[in-house]
Amino acid sequence: MTTPISTSNHTLGCAVPPFTPHAISVSLPTWADNVGYEQGEKRVVDAMVSGYPRFFIHLSIQKLARMCEQKFGVHNESCLLYPSKKIADRCRAFILERASLEGTPTHVRLVQYRICPEDSPLPSSQSTVELHIVLFPTEAFPLAKQFWQHTGLGISSRLADYCLSLLPAELPNSPVLSSPTPPRAPFKAPNKHYSIKHAPRSPSFGSALPSPNPQDVLSKDLSIYLEERYGRNLPVSAGSSAKRALRRRIAGVLVRDNWEDCPQGPCTGAHDFEVGPSHRGVKEVTEDDVYLFSTGMSAIWTAHQLVLGARPPAKSVCFGFSYTDTLKVLKKWGPGCHFLGHGLDSDINTLETIIEQELSANPSSQPIAALFTEFPSNPLLRSANISLLRAVADKYDCLLVIDETIGNFVNVDVVQHADIVVSSLSKIFSGDANAMGGSLILNPQRRHYATLKAYMSATYEDTYFDEDAIFMERNSRNFARRIRIIDENTLAVCEYLRSRSISGGTSLPSPAIKEVFYPKYITPENYLSCKLPEGGYGGLFALTFTSLAASQAFFDNMPFSKGPSLGTNFTLACPYTILAHYLELGWAAEYGVEEGLVRISVGLEEREGLLEGFKVALTAAEAAM
Repeated sequence: MTTPISTSNHTLGCAVPPFTPHAISVSLPTWADNVGYEQGEKRVVDAMVSGYPRFFIHLSIQKLARMCEQKFGVHNESCLLYPSKKIADRCRAFILERASLEGTPTHVRLVQYRICPEDSPLPSSQSTVELHIVLFPTEAFPLAKQFWQHTGLGISSRLADYCLSLLPAELPNSPVLSSPTPPRAPFKAPNKHYSIKHAPRSPSFGSALPSPNPQDVLSKDLSIYLEERYGRNLPVSAGSSAKRALRRRIAGVLVRDNWEDCPQGPCTGAHDFEVGPSHRGVKEVTEDDVYLFSTGMSAIWTAHQLVLGARPPAKSVCFGFSYTDTLKVLKKWGPGCHFLGHGLDSDINTLETIIEQELSANPSSQPIAALFTEFPSNPLLRSANISLLRAVADKYDCLLVIDETIGNFVNVDVVQHADIVVSSLSKIFSGDANAMGGSLILNPQRRHYATLKAYMSATYEDTYFDEDAIFMERNSRNFARRIRIIDENTLAVCEYLRSRSISGGTSLPSPAIKEVFYPKYITPENYLSCKLPEGGYGGLFALTFTSLAASQAFFDNMPFSKGPSLGTNFTLACPYTILAHYLELGWAAEYGVEEGLVRISVGLEEREGLLEGFKVALTAAEAAM
């Protein structure tokens, strides 16, 4: 077990976890730092060498993009990098469409760049990398970045590192990378232009990147040594085996999942490994019903594309206050969506009213395409009445899509109710906060399964980089054991904090905490309807306070890691509304997501140390009152 990590060990802008080349969070240790990040303050922006991958483009990707701009760009073009032509086409279409809607038409061109070193001892399929470069005028970068953020389809930092390892020494004037890439053999770089248009040129990622951190370089060398010395990871060439193990683990078909019996690799991915009926609530689910993606958002985006492609055109419904990019995806692609942000049982009547109005306006059309909901929601930990939503979906012949990231399938069973289940594997399934991934499951028992399956068979492309899958497979081997510990830790912390909150009936004369948002306290009957007998309430909760000063004091004095993301093996906190809705604070408050809300993901630390850390933070918050 670990103990709480002092904030002093987390310098502003550094990777979280520390000294991790592919960390998916960044240290923003004070409330002022988070506000400064949203406002683009120089002291914060200049300090950042890491960040959540869909928001902060990793330094390796920045370096590779600069090289591609130098090689293929003209007249101050900027670029983003994608792993397939299909995705690059989608990005191009998005930029052109959004630019037209904003009244600022632009132009975009695509380049295919095949990196194929000469004299490589490896077969070409293992050494050749194909990048798809989206080049556009720099003034269109905000639109291009929206596609990168909302879809999560960009290349990963590990893929960028691999590409850099195949390229020769630094190109002239190329930026410095935090982890230097050694020179390699010469390369062939045939390319073809999907379209050729001209645009002005300016840098897309700033004028310079931070200098190398010797501790980061040392940490990378050490981590590589540990992986090779103790054989925890397979080589990249074994990615297909790791992916098969992941799909089986997610499908719940493994008769046993004891990786210690085969320490040299995921034998659970072997073709002859014993599998059985799924324990996910639908025994017919198989590994072939599970699809892997490079991020959780790319799984959600694909689920929405699946709805749009396989069902008659209609708006979807976002039921409950979902994660910000989920709502953006539903709004920006297809006909749009209806937003029922409270996600309470009473909103189901409103939902049926909306559907009946759609039918009245056009009786022959599909009233809605799909219901999207999180179970429970982020950040209010509110659980929708899944049985009622299923009944609505059946009544009006629409799909039910459930995001189980927060609940996770060790604690809850939602597959039996859904047509499609999505999840971010980057969270507790991984835990180590050093790999991204997502999954999508189709439920074979639902009436539209055959149509959905056929659409996925025709359109799905596996762009999950093998090395990312290998790390995800390794990280997830003990996820069930970790979840049990985290569930117990979180319950203990929430019971303590709630005892000193207004919602918990405290007798304190001036309590600092107003509400503890946790599935045990928020819509508990809905959560219990899907909770497994041995399941817990998860590792995420949120707090609202009686004053903004109390929120800030609590956050600033927590002796834990602070940054975006959740589901980490260590406790991680953020002022969620500031980070996710800084430009729409009033709108978020209408749905109970207050400006001062603090979201906390509890980790594997010793329980006594956790409780002591929260006591320190609460004492400061109560003093601020």
